[in-house]
Amino acid sequence: MDRQEAVYDHNRYKQLLAEAVDETRRLELIEIMIREKARDRLEAQRAADRAAMTAMTVARVLGQGGRRGSF
Repeated sequence: MDRQEAVYDHNRYKQLLAEAVDETRRLELIEIMIREKARDRLEAQRAADRAAMTAMTVARVLGQGGRRGSF
């Protein structure tokens, strides 16, 4: 996923809203906004997962180093 895609584009949504003059286009706009919010949440979840894995790895490495020094 391109980093630029993940950024909220106010001008793009404003333009899409201006173009949503009938029911079909309004529904398309709603679908786009729902899909992009889902993508943002997925990206946030992936970042949280990476942070958790990093924290677990650091804890495991530091925990092993602490046990070696106590023998």
